[in-house]
Amino acid sequence: MKRLLVVLLSGVLTLGACAAPAPIPQMGADGKPLPKVYRIRSGATSRIQYSMLDSVNALRQAAGQPIVSLDPKLTAAAATHARDMSVQNRPWHFGSDGSSPIDRVRRIGYEGKLVGEAISETYETETETLAAWMKDEGSRRVILSPDARNMGFAWLQEDNGKIWWTLVMGE
Repeated sequence: MKRLLVVLLSGVLTLGACAAPAPIPQMGADGKPLPKVYRIRSGATSRIQYSMLDSVNALRQAAGQPIVSLDPKLTAAAATHARDMSVQNRPWHFGSDGSSPIDRVRRIGYEGKLVGEAISETYETETETLAAWMKDEGSRRVILSPDARNMGFAWLQEDNGKIWWTLVMGE
């Protein structure tokens, strides 16, 4: 019996030694691990948009602000800007044609007032992006604005995995 246990234990130890070691994360020039690419699957648009809406509304409610609704026109403006940031290869609030967030909201026929816009260039999920926006004073102010009643949210993911996120809040 002892002999059988010794054989089994040595077999288990041998198999355990054959297991692949945990992958070592690749490090960037800044000494931090390179981000893992978050791939957005086709057909995930509604799930991601409503997940973001639910997360934004949870943050707004916790701050004592009214909830917002997902607005198709603001979402169209957000999608246009996400695409344009990718073309320009830089995250900023002005379009390649010089347009501002106000211009983009007017162009799509949104009848309310623009509250503000939050943008990001990242490889992170929408939840991680929202967390980063909440750490930024300007983006946080837009997301938690007491005047906001509507939200648009869209993105463009490049083939390399980079995601250009845009969130637009309106009255």
